[in-house]
Formats: sequence, structure tokens, C-alpha cells
Amino acid sequence: MVLHLLSEKGALDAGRVRVRTLTLPDTYQDHNSPDTMYAEAGLDADSIVRTVQATLPEQKARAGAKLVSIGKAQR
Repeated sequence: MVLHLLSEKGALDAGRVRVRTLTLPDTYQDHNSPDTMYAEAGLDADSIVRTVQATLPEQKARAGAKLVSIGKAQR
């Protein structure tokens, strides 16, 4: 709980490493498909990508850098 609270508030962002915890909420979730439940909890691929993008600092593109597309994983 302490790590979760500190990372949620950004208290661990002072150094080079930024920490965010991705956990199931401490609340009751209605039964549904696993995909829907993960999305509601913020643990689906799109939510994880948004968390990572929001956590990482903006960086300028380097000349000659390759572009990478992040999309939904194929099953």
C-alpha cells in the first residue's frame, strides 16, 4: 500500500526511474468478460500504454530514429 500511494502521487519521480503500480482496484467488480473487467480496472493494453506514456517525460525525436507503432496485441 505504501509503494502504491507513493507512486500514485509521483513521490518516487525524483531520480531517473519513475515507478507506477498497476493493480486491481480494492473494490468489488461486477462479473463480466475478462477483457471488460481488465479494461474497467485499467489493466488492458490501451490503459497500460496510456499509463506509460503519461509517466515518461516528453522527448524530442532523434534524427534517424525508427518509429514504432503501439497497437492492440493480436490474439
